[in-house]
Amino acid sequence: MTDLNGVTRKFLMGEWKKNPSVRSYFKTIGNILENIRGGSQSEKLRISEAKHHLREMRKLVYKLEEKVQLLEEQVKVLEENKEKDIVDE
Repeated sequence: MTDLNGVTRKFLMGEWKKNPSVRSYFKTIGNILENIRGGSQSEKLRISEAKHHLREMRKLVYKLEEKVQLLEEQVKVLEENKEKDIVDE
């Protein structure tokens, strides 16, 4: 069930204006899919397939986030080395 106090607080504090993260999008979509009750067998299969695709997308995005973090760290080290080389000259 939705936390109305939390939603109201976020609205009043202006927190709803912040850009949501990819993880929050996944969580929201997952919650929506969990609450959908398919009437027919084919609808249930489509919902199940959508949940599976969401899990796979989540795994891929997490791997991409890890790679981005690693690359950001490497760039930071390269920039530090460049600054060090400039100071040494």
